[in-house]
Amino acid sequence: MLSIAENLEAVRQRLARAATCAGRAPQAVGLLAVSKTCSAEAVRAAYAAGQRAFGENYVQEALDKIHALADVRSELAWHLIGPLQSNKTRVVAEAFDWVHSVDRLKIAQRLSEQRPVWLPPLQVCLQVNVSGELSKSGVPLHEVAALAQAVAVLPRLQLRGLMAIPEPADSEAAQREPHRRLHACLMQLQAQGLALDTLSMGMSADLEAAVLEGATWVRVGTAIFGARAPRSGLAPQ
Repeated sequence: MLSIAENLEAVRQRLARAATCAGRAPQAVGLLAVSKTCSAEAVRAAYAAGQRAFGENYVQEALDKIHALADVRSELAWHLIGPLQSNKTRVVAEAFDWVHSVDRLKIAQRLSEQRPVWLPPLQVCLQVNVSGELSKSGVPLHEVAALAQAVAVLPRLQLRGLMAIPEPADSEAAQREPHRRLHACLMQLQAQGLALDTLSMGMSADLEAAVLEGATWVRVGTAIFGARAPRSGLAPQ
């Protein structure tokens, strides 16, 4: 079994190759290590191997890790990538650097109101249901523009771009299609005058397809930390 450091290096090499194939600079694609269900010790091992950006799905679990790694907090960027309920917005606004999963104006407004004034603006992305799945969170493509315009003017937030979790696909061509749709949506928002620069898309199984279609953050968990342990006995967040 490879170590976390070895896994990280392998993922970095995959990203570099994908960026080169896309005619992009490798540094144009950020690696977000998805540490949900992983221990604080695993996160610290990734930190020791040079990783600085971490993605979490569950708020309380993330807060525990943020506290456990408080000694290196200034060097880390914590990204919430999972669904966010209204009753968790205050702690998220206070503790995280990024939120990728904004899909309602109410959530954005609460994050804006609750972001402490002494912290930099909270970086946010709109989660888009790019595949139109009924069971998946995210704003439909035809509603993205209106939500983006409303979120972009909120104080204490900086709207950076879009995030999506497309349904799995077997071929690279099929993987690329939803990522292409998300990129096209971002370009439409840019044409409307919004200064957006972020596409959060692609995971362990489809990161190459995402990079080819313009991803700027790729969210990778199992390829770094291994198979996930079940979250038995934990309350939903």
